[in-house]
Amino acid sequence: MLTDNPVNPLSSSIPFGVAHNPHRNMVSSRRSGGLQKKNKNCFFGVETCAELVWEGWEPGLEYTKSLFLRSIHRKLQKLTFRPPVSKFFSTPFTQSILLSPGTSFSLQVTFQPLEKCEYVDTIEFQGKEGTFQVSLRAVIPHHALEVPDTVMLPPCAARHSSQTSFLFRNSSKLQTGFRWFVDPPFQLSPGTGLLKPGEECRVTVEFKPQQAVACQAEACCAFGDDGESSCTVLLRGLSKYPHLQIGTMGQEEGCKVLEFGSVAVGDSLEKHFEIYNLSTVGTTFSLSWLRRPPLMESVFHCEVHEGKIAPHSVLKVPVCFFPLTVDSISVDYLCLTCPGAISKDLLKVSGTCIGPIVSLNTSVLDFGCVEEGTEVTHNVQIINSSAVLAHYQFDVGTGSHSVFSVDKPCGSLLGNSKLTLRVKFRPHHPIAYHKTMICLLLHREPLFLDLIATCHSEQMKPAILKPRHLSIYRLNLLRGLTCYPPDLLSALLEEHRLKLDDSGALQMQEIPAEDTCNSTSPFNPRSPLEEYFHVNSAPEAETELYNTSNSTRFPVPHVTVQPSELLFYDGPASNSVSITNHTKGKICLTWSNRAESPFSVSPVSCELGPLKTTAFRVTYSPNQQNVFHAAQLECFTFYKVLRDQRNVEDQTLCPPWCLTVRVIGLSFQPGKEHFIPNFSLQHSQVVFPALKQVSYRSILLQNTGDLPLIFRLDPGEFPTVCVLPSSGLVPPGSHQILTFRCTPSPDHPSSIPLTLQLNASPNHTQVLNVVAVAEKLSVSVEEGGSLFFQPTAVGSYSERTLRVKNLSRVPVEFKWRLCGSDQRFLTVLPDTGILQPNESKVQKWSFAPKEEMMYNMKPSLTFWPVQTPQCKKSRLTIKAVGLASKGSLQAEHPVIDLGEVLVESCKSFEIPLLNDSPCAVSYSLTTQQSITDTGLLEDMTQDPLVLEMENVKGTIPADCRLPIRCTVRPARRAHYCWTVSYHIPNASDSVGGEPQFICHVQAEGVYPTLEVMDVRSCGNVEGLSKLQLWRLFNLDALNTYLRRDPSPSELTFRVPTRHSFRQCPSIFTSAMIDFNFSAAPLGFDPTSILLLFKNPGSIPVEWSFLFPEDQQIELEYWAETGDFSPSELHLMKIQEHRLFSISPRSGKLQPGQQRTVQFTYRHEFVGTDRLPVLLKLSHGREILLNFIGITVERDRRYIHLSSNRHIFAPMAIGGFSPPKQVYELYNAGTLPLRYHIDTTPLEELMEENFSHPILQCLNPGGEIEPGHTALVEWIFSPLEAKTYSVDIPIHVVEGDSMFVTFEGQGFDEIESEPIQVQDGRITVPGTQRIPVPGQVVFLSEERVCFGDIPVCSRSTRILFLTNVSYTDQVLYKWNITSTECQQTVTIRPEGGRLAPGESVFCILTIQASGSPAFYQQDLVCEITLVKMLAQYHKDLQQWEEETERQKYEFTLTEKDLLRTKQLDKCTQEGAVFEQKTGKRKYKTLPPIRSSDQAVAGPSARPSRAEQRAQQQTGQEKRRRPEPPRPTLLHLGITARSHSFMEYQTHFPTQFNTHYINRSRQPKHSQSGTGESCYRPADLPPLTLGLERDVITHVLTSLLQSLLDEPQFRQSLVEGDTEQVPYFTQLRPAPALPAQTLPGSAADSQDPVEISGVSSATPANTYTGNCSTADRPKSECDRESLKELQEERKMKVQESIRRLPEFCDLLEDILLNTLQNLMMEAFLGELVLTTRPRIIALPPSSSRKNSLGSNRQSAESNKIKEQLRPLVTSPSPYMSAQAIVSNLEPEQ
Repeated sequence: MLTDNPVNPLSSSIPFGVAHNPHRNMVSSRRSGGLQKKNKNCFFGVETCAELVWEGWEPGLEYTKSLFLRSIHRKLQKLTFRPPVSKFFSTPFTQSILLSPGTSFSLQVTFQPLEKCEYVDTIEFQGKEGTFQVSLRAVIPHHALEVPDTVMLPPCAARHSSQTSFLFRNSSKLQTGFRWFVDPPFQLSPGTGLLKPGEECRVTVEFKPQQAVACQAEACCAFGDDGESSCTVLLRGLSKYPHLQIGTMGQEEGCKVLEFGSVAVGDSLEKHFEIYNLSTVGTTFSLSWLRRPPLMESVFHCEVHEGKIAPHSVLKVPVCFFPLTVDSISVDYLCLTCPGAISKDLLKVSGTCIGPIVSLNTSVLDFGCVEEGTEVTHNVQIINSSAVLAHYQFDVGTGSHSVFSVDKPCGSLLGNSKLTLRVKFRPHHPIAYHKTMICLLLHREPLFLDLIATCHSEQMKPAILKPRHLSIYRLNLLRGLTCYPPDLLSALLEEHRLKLDDSGALQMQEIPAEDTCNSTSPFNPRSPLEEYFHVNSAPEAETELYNTSNSTRFPVPHVTVQPSELLFYDGPASNSVSITNHTKGKICLTWSNRAESPFSVSPVSCELGPLKTTAFRVTYSPNQQNVFHAAQLECFTFYKVLRDQRNVEDQTLCPPWCLTVRVIGLSFQPGKEHFIPNFSLQHSQVVFPALKQVSYRSILLQNTGDLPLIFRLDPGEFPTVCVLPSSGLVPPGSHQILTFRCTPSPDHPSSIPLTLQLNASPNHTQVLNVVAVAEKLSVSVEEGGSLFFQPTAVGSYSERTLRVKNLSRVPVEFKWRLCGSDQRFLTVLPDTGILQPNESKVQKWSFAPKEEMMYNMKPSLTFWPVQTPQCKKSRLTIKAVGLASKGSLQAEHPVIDLGEVLVESCKSFEIPLLNDSPCAVSYSLTTQQSITDTGLLEDMTQDPLVLEMENVKGTIPADCRLPIRCTVRPARRAHYCWTVSYHIPNASDSVGGEPQFICHVQAEGVYPTLEVMDVRSCGNVEGLSKLQLWRLFNLDALNTYLRRDPSPSELTFRVPTRHSFRQCPSIFTSAMIDFNFSAAPLGFDPTSILLLFKNPGSIPVEWSFLFPEDQQIELEYWAETGDFSPSELHLMKIQEHRLFSISPRSGKLQPGQQRTVQFTYRHEFVGTDRLPVLLKLSHGREILLNFIGITVERDRRYIHLSSNRHIFAPMAIGGFSPPKQVYELYNAGTLPLRYHIDTTPLEELMEENFSHPILQCLNPGGEIEPGHTALVEWIFSPLEAKTYSVDIPIHVVEGDSMFVTFEGQGFDEIESEPIQVQDGRITVPGTQRIPVPGQVVFLSEERVCFGDIPVCSRSTRILFLTNVSYTDQVLYKWNITSTECQQTVTIRPEGGRLAPGESVFCILTIQASGSPAFYQQDLVCEITLVKMLAQYHKDLQQWEEETERQKYEFTLTEKDLLRTKQLDKCTQEGAVFEQKTGKRKYKTLPPIRSSDQAVAGPSARPSRAEQRAQQQTGQEKRRRPEPPRPTLLHLGITARSHSFMEYQTHFPTQFNTHYINRSRQPKHSQSGTGESCYRPADLPPLTLGLERDVITHVLTSLLQSLLDEPQFRQSLVEGDTEQVPYFTQLRPAPALPAQTLPGSAADSQDPVEISGVSSATPANTYTGNCSTADRPKSECDRESLKELQEERKMKVQESIRRLPEFCDLLEDILLNTLQNLMMEAFLGELVLTTRPRIIALPPSSSRKNSLGSNRQSAESNKIKEQLRPLVTSPSPYMSAQAIVSNLEPEQ
């Protein structure tokens, strides 16, 4: 039995048993009776016991204990204590205790009990640091046990057991009895007992589960005198089902296979198989052989029958194979069982037995013609061509009676070897000799060696035998002609009754030649073993054989001898033998005698007539006592006519026959004990096949002693078993091969005992068991011979397995037969085969129905023995039943959308297939792929399939769901669509018909991508607009590159990898972009740019910014060369000083997630810094970002250009009004500069184009303040549809010059549309997405695009300015820098205050000029915190007070006088410096300096000398406070204006949506061109060098003196309060005098004058001048005059309506009304989305009452009051309003 050491599968360090608990429970009915040791505690530096306990006391007595106090403090301690409260504990009088460091004090405590109960009290000690208490307890004895809380048992398998033990202790002073109670599956031992005080007991816990379960139970222990107390222990056990598995190299259906291969007979081979314990618990197992057929030999041996295996371990089990029968295949089955396991495992062991392959190098040995008395020797080789050891033995006598002898008649032959034998021929008589020498082989058929020779003497010359005579003789023998003498055959041949065939043999004349091979041979050839037994068997044995078998099998023997062996066990004697002649001729008999042999035959020779018998006397005369003798007596017989070769012809020559008689003699005296035999027998059991036919077996008898051995098997014991030789002598060290022949029969007993007698002594015998039982063939089929198929879909097939086992001891060949109708839908594989004895095979049956019905089939199994295929066959019929129905498959979802999948990555998903039919459906899935990619035009249907599916073929049971695991790996960015279909395969696994649709699978192959959503600036570039930042960083190109697919080279490294050894790593991408950080003076704040990156896709993206050092492989110091190029040194300098930095450098964005990345450039070194940074998207694009940063000297005038190439917007050729376009120049220095653009190249371009101004610069010169941008206006007017390019030099006064290439493209308007603002070129985001640190105010829009507008139009947009702070108030102010921007753009309110959380409603208006232009303006809103401004004013006031105080206060000290002088000097210098940097109401002019000196800007840091001077003089403390630096918000405005004709042509539907301010329309010039021509103003010549310095010095001195004069400053202050003087030139024009004018003249008057007449003429002209007679006439005139006034009024109103001022007024009123409504909606006073209400109005008559009129007038006034604040400038329209009011009719 094999066992393994148990291992804890749960923990390798914690043993099973008591659970890990640092404290064990002390369980009792009361508390424990005492402590085992005193626990020392430390209280405030005093070490003492925590409690004093009295045990074993009696009432009425006194007990005293000492409480020791020891000081472990470094200082002297003084303690006072409070004595116990109760009267049962007492201490000495209260006193103070002084404890020095390290000293102790003993306090006596006395206990005086009065009754038997527990007492508790305390003593309280008080020291300087605190108080502590010592408990006093007196306890009484009680029963108590200490048991563990939990006991964990090792896990075990079901139906197994595990055990552990634990200790429990009697912790009381009493003797305690206990009894344990626990429920199954736990058992405790011992269950009862008695414990003395302090005694421990170990209890064993056994866990015996019957199934897999996690079990816990409480074991209860009752203890005490009567079990009145109890305690519990929690027992926990875990059991699991064991699972053992056999592991071997081979496997077949239903079992594992252990193949031994080919093993030599007599040898053994051992192999191992492994048993795996896959469970977490140890288990036992058993191995048993399955039932074999009866009488079957056991050739496999396994010594392991049972054992134990640890969890997760492997056990090797040896199996040995001992083959016994050559050329047989042995099969056996080993079953592995485990208690508690759910299943069993089966192991098939098989092996093949092989034997030796031995042959002779020749089959005939011809000694030729030999003279009498001579000796001839020839050699023959015996060859073993196999690797198996071979045992051979020549059947020749050991004596000298044979004329042929072999030097090594028996022996062993190793594998693949050969042996040379010497054969001697010593003739005794002058005759022809022929003997067939038999070479016996163990487990093989014998070999035959024909020995022929002829002996001549002087008197007799017999015919000489040749090898060809033997072959002719064998043919004649089969034809039955050898029983006739040669002379008779010659006569028949001469008579032509016989003839010769082609080989020279005789045959009958009347038989046709073509039937010679078949009909002329009445006898069949014999096998070697049959021949062996035919030669050596007695005639009666042959007769019995003939009677039981075919009579034509063997010919009749020519000459026989009887008996064939003689035994002389009784000493010297003589016996007779008889020889019978069965031929038709007279024969001669000649015996070979030797004089020295103890055996002799008389007579030695004689003649014997046909069919006659004669007798010979054999005499045994030993010449030595007590020895064994054995010999083979040879008698050569031949036809008498062969004595003389003259009497016989060569065609009829017949070789002689050799008869042998075995003789054995003993010369032991009576009473003399025979030799004790030493032998070995392989094997003692002889098993014949279980077939009723002649079979042969051989065994080996070896003489292992040093004395000869004689043996004898009595054939009379069981006549059906024949043994050759039945007796003989085995020399010492030699062996004898015994061959058995038997015909098994069902009537034979199971074992036939044969007695092998050794050395002719009944005391030395060996029983041989012969098994020769013929059995009927038996084959079994599992499941009782019934085969039921599950319901199967029509057109599909279902499979079942059926195991067939051979229950007989012979190999069986089988074949399944199906009737004709069943063959169409029922198949079996394999349908034929061979079953070895005890072997079982699995056949796979397939049922493929053709229609929906129930099928009943009856296949039959036909089987027969392999050795006798012609015998009667057996048959076994089984029943097969199958049901056919219709089946189909479908998917849960017809369309599966996987969304976006990363290219070259895998995404797994499942396609659930549903089978709703009542039968299982077999399927074979197919997939068709289609790819859609708009970017590629080639056909991509030939791309490899990127959808992989598991379980492409399979079967889904009825009413089941099978998820098909699929994996998608897109190869490119495209839209993939897969159509999944299925076929139902037939029994041959072939598919046909149309595929059935299942579902569509869609996926979008994508690459990870990023998108820049916003950009912000911080630091010294805060003044740059978003559009400038967008262009500096080329963010449009970056977004374009990010949207493209990566090239294969970019995917060389899919993730950031260090791959280069150089300072400048290799670049695998062609996408390169410049990141321009602009320029700033040396020492300024770092340039900080914030970019907002967003993941617009649906897959996560990992991004990294890789500096060159991040891509470089770090080398060891010794591997670096140290030789660097200038560019490499520059890169190393940039990276070492961290001039460029990115934060964060890497990250991961989920879909839709955003992240702000800060890019910083530090201005620490003058010059241009460049750094290549690689933007790497994992599994995506690589983009090389060239970081460019410029640092200039502080005193350098520098214009920074984002690019040296500018492209104008394309213009149409032939246009009369090309728009103005702008080009930006940014002053990146600290000094204001003047620039001048050289227009000489423009003039040359104009001359080349027929004096047409292709490109004009409207303002070629100007001045730019530090940190500001100048807009240079250009007009591009092409003549041809081509690209114009010109290099323009830009000169900076006292600075560098630079060249800019301006390009413009002209296009034909007929062929293409004009450029528009909304065509996508403006891609800068309009809203802010990145909050700047500290920003509290946000704009609703940062960029406003008005689009395409006509000239002279006005457009308005609404913006919101919001304060997101909850605590801070802010001030805001809009600054419009350029003059053109002030004329074009207005925004109101221009400034104000925002409370926390408040928003302001801003109205932005753009008024297009009269000329077409591109508008690109930048408005800046300054945001200042109120609290910071208040703090500034407070600091300023304190500074002014301190400065005023220091004017009149000073201190003189004699000791520091020299230093004071220096301080005064520095103070004066500081005052000058303060005047330079201080801020006043009126800013002073800068000091006079040379042109090469620079003035630091407001953000520049003071130099080290200045800082040192400030520290020495204290100037830094008295510096004037600087106002808070406002936060800047940029508002970008973009628009393009078109001429009226162009706008109506290209935007006809949008023209009516714009209001045209006709008062601002361009006036037509006298030239009639219709367009105003812009000419640049001539700038005064700039003075350079010394002249400019003189002028600057003079002007500075004058202005400084003027500002220092108090009267001038006072006049400037009083100028604000002085009233504006009245100028008569500004009075209104007087009205003309009233007079009556004729109608013609009145029509020509001005409408203003007419209005004055209409109001004054009737009253002044006709009052008091008309008479009564003239009254009718005057009434007529009055009526006509009234009509005339009405007509004139209508004309005036019509003319007023057409006035531009009136239209502008109406536009302003409507605009203000809408703006008021929006303001009310913004403030929440008006809800624009409210559902309109229907109001029922009163009758029209009632609506005219005064109440309604008053209400309407009140509402009108209210609306006017609301509109009044929003009217910007009503004064230009007052005259028109007055006109309208005067013309209204009176009510």
